[in-house]
Amino acid sequence: MVVYAGAMALDITGPIEVFDTANRLLGPSGTRYRTDFVSADAPLVRMSSGVVMGASPLEAGQGPIDTLLVPGGWSLDTALADQALVSWIGGAAARSRRVASVCGGSFLLAEAGLLDGRRATTHWAYSEAMACRYPDVTVDAEPIFVWDGPFVTSAGVSTGIDMALALVEADHGSALALETARFLVLFLKRHGGQSQYSAVLDAQLADHPPIRAAQEWILDNLDKALPVGEIARQAHMSQRNFARVFRREVGTTPGQYVERTRIARARELLETTDLTIRQIAGRCGFAATETFFRSFGRTLGLSPKEYRHRFQVSSPSGGIDHRHERERSPA
Repeated sequence: MVVYAGAMALDITGPIEVFDTANRLLGPSGTRYRTDFVSADAPLVRMSSGVVMGASPLEAGQGPIDTLLVPGGWSLDTALADQALVSWIGGAAARSRRVASVCGGSFLLAEAGLLDGRRATTHWAYSEAMACRYPDVTVDAEPIFVWDGPFVTSAGVSTGIDMALALVEADHGSALALETARFLVLFLKRHGGQSQYSAVLDAQLADHPPIRAAQEWILDNLDKALPVGEIARQAHMSQRNFARVFRREVGTTPGQYVERTRIARARELLETTDLTIRQIAGRCGFAATETFFRSFGRTLGLSPKEYRHRFQVSSPSGGIDHRHERERSPA
């Protein structure tokens, strides 16, 4: 892993802890990971959070590399201006079997020309900036990580853990990846196609009081139809003005926000209850199960049934709920 002053510590420690845990869970005959840190700021590198870590000089990172890892950080602009660092990343990538980035680390890969003609992702807040700066890169802001040939780019911060689990699965199989996820007390591993927009992001409330009130009302009435005109009335605004202000304050249309909030609530219910998929669709305001399936698939890239299987939801009684397995997704 190449590190630099001002990098985000979790971008580094998240993936590394995955590899270390996998090492400890491997059998005696398994091929283990060996991790080396290199930096132009060696021997001691201060992260943005103040954490200090040791690293070898860039010159120490010679010879073949199995996996090159590049983190993001608040000092990304400084790192991008460091031509020696960008050049080293480009040269090291040519000696690597695969190259992976976390969050803004994808900017460094793109700056080195490694992502031209490829699909990549980065943190949702910086996807537009990346697309403008690197027009030859196809930037996809939705997935939590994207695998294109030997390059794997992850969305941001904790998604580096998901990406590392995917690398472990590619190297050692799904059993070790799942065991590693369980040991780290994760909700199991998330596949790359899952949307970046987590329930926390979807539930963020605006500072603008009328818009915030409307958002709170949406959260309390997700089982209802929620036409935009009715939501606007809760904010005591005309529908046209409400739609304009809502988009400005929240960054999305009211309709898109409602759909994402419904999906966020559905994810929570799929993970933590033994309700049937039909019951969850009703509680989240979907008039028909077929509509729920389409919306869920469009947002997360998999069906509610597949989502529930991947996250191994336990029922309140302590066992795995298998009732949803008998349900059939609509044609």
